[in-house]
Amino acid sequence: MNWVKKHKLPVIEAIKFNGRLYIGPEDLWNTLHISFNLAQNQYPDHQILEKILDKEIRTWNFFLREEFISVIEKCNNSIALYLDKLL
Repeated sequence: MNWVKKHKLPVIEAIKFNGRLYIGPEDLWNTLHISFNLAQNQYPDHQILEKILDKEIRTWNFFLREEFISVIEKCNNSIALYLDKLL
């Protein structure tokens, strides 16, 4: 069972704002405060929503509850990294 052994954590980058690294909570709070004040009087562009309305509307394929349960039951007791019982 390799997935239960100790693994190295992935490498991450520090948060950067205006070319400066922010590591401590006080730095992060100041960055959040500056960002909020800059965005406070800005209004969103609602024209992007018009592009969504141009998309084709698709219908949902209906299926019976029994069909759904029979497919899900096939997944129960399978070897998985997470919970192996869906129903």
